[in-house]
Amino acid sequence: MDDDELQRIREKKILELQGKMEHKNISGVIPVDQAGFPQLIEKNPFVVIDFWAEWCGPCRMVGPVIEELAREFGGKIVFGKCNTDYNQRLAAHYGITAIPTILLFSHGRMVDRVIGAYPKDALKSRIKRAFSMESE
Repeated sequence: MDDDELQRIREKKILELQGKMEHKNISGVIPVDQAGFPQLIEKNPFVVIDFWAEWCGPCRMVGPVIEELAREFGGKIVFGKCNTDYNQRLAAHYGITAIPTILLFSHGRMVDRVIGAYPKDALKSRIKRAFSMESE
């Protein structure tokens, strides 16, 4: 098998697993992959994507913060998580060289990048500023 064939098999398997996970997704955070990413940022005016990996300690600290913010901004901002181990091409496309990295998209355009494990208030402030929600 060549690398492209392995990548296609991996992406197919991830889509299957994510389909099963969506029914269990109670936090409001959407699993994001290479296949669904373009549609996600095109269909939603405000999107926050957390690039992470299971083995990353700081990522595990940021995960609950992202889930809390997804609940707080529910209906206004879409939150997603992209596992960089399974979506290497997407991570490379956006120049993700350290995780966690959080990308903020407004109307399909990246407007901010947060690298590292920020506390909730600091991350919330960056999100509100990037999406012009300071008065909320």
